[in-house]
Amino acid sequence: MTGLLLRLFVKNYRDTENPAVRSSYGKMAGFVGIVCNLLLFGAKLIIGTLSGSVSITADAVNNLSDASSSIVTLLGFKLAEKPADAGHPYGHARIEYLSGLIVSGSILIIGFELAKTSVGKILHPQAVEFSAAIVVVLTLSILIKLWMALFNRSLGKRIDSTTLIATAADSRNDVITTAAVLAACIAGRLTGFKVDGYMGLLVALFILYSGVSIAKATIDPLLGEAPNEELTHMIATEIDRYDKVLGIHDLMVHDYGPGRRFASVHVEMDSREDPLVCHDIIDDIERDFLEHHNIHLVIHYDPIVTDDAELNHMRELVLQVLHGIDPHMSIHDFRMVRGPGHTNLIFDIVIPFEMNARKEELLRLINDRIQFEDKKYYAVITFDDKAFNGG
Repeated sequence: MTGLLLRLFVKNYRDTENPAVRSSYGKMAGFVGIVCNLLLFGAKLIIGTLSGSVSITADAVNNLSDASSSIVTLLGFKLAEKPADAGHPYGHARIEYLSGLIVSGSILIIGFELAKTSVGKILHPQAVEFSAAIVVVLTLSILIKLWMALFNRSLGKRIDSTTLIATAADSRNDVITTAAVLAACIAGRLTGFKVDGYMGLLVALFILYSGVSIAKATIDPLLGEAPNEELTHMIATEIDRYDKVLGIHDLMVHDYGPGRRFASVHVEMDSREDPLVCHDIIDDIERDFLEHHNIHLVIHYDPIVTDDAELNHMRELVLQVLHGIDPHMSIHDFRMVRGPGHTNLIFDIVIPFEMNARKEELLRLINDRIQFEDKKYYAVITFDDKAFNGG
């Protein structure tokens, strides 16, 4: 079914790197969500009202909130495809994250209100009618929501959309909560216990959980979360494939919304190479990343000395000290400034967050080791965050 909908409503649906195709995915998902959730809302509202079941009515209201969420998703993808302008030179793609945040807010409000209603039902329980129509409607709801969860998850993975992945998780939670409502009806029928209010409360709690999960998934990129390891590894691996590149460091990735990534990185090349040749290679890398990965990459050229035996020896000594503490630590921009009385070793150390408190210890250990080699050496160190030096 998903493949059929894509072929019918998304032109060039296989070209998921294309922003226009990506937007079409999101708008189609929003439209499908609106239709399915409105149908479920109407059916459950009628059955819930006729049977007097607060849990079924609660589930109906949840479907209505899902329909409104799908409207917000639809509008979010539509607005996010607006091109960059003078006021927003990085585009409008972050609107997709804002739409997810609005959805999570509405879900949290509805979940809180339904929790209050369910508590009232627990304190003042009433019998719930049981009928074949209730079983049919709730079973149908479970099947539809299960399909929607798989549908949105499939689309979300295809276009790497946190909004659609969160929507899929919400549909999955709806499957669980509707199953709980059905269980309450069956339990009440078989045992006579009035568990409707308790199941309604469980539904409300699942709604609240879903709202919190969606909020976190959309707030993190807005706050500037670290890029995922797969992305940084891909960037590092791709750059390393180019001729004359010896290494990279200080990789920073800025997310201005899905499909709108900007990155900067330092690329190391042998200082003996022709600077004009190195410049041409850097231009090629930047152009290729924009064309093949839709990443606006800016590269800083770092010429490094590779033919100085003393420098290479001291670099290895420093690495031995660091790897004795943590084999994942690394250094870059290693330079040697010789003077008449002493020689400065100037370099950057990449450390993880948990090592920040040990900077003075690292400086002491390194200076002790290099001065054991010769008293003339002094380390001048800049500590870099590992988050900006992945790969």
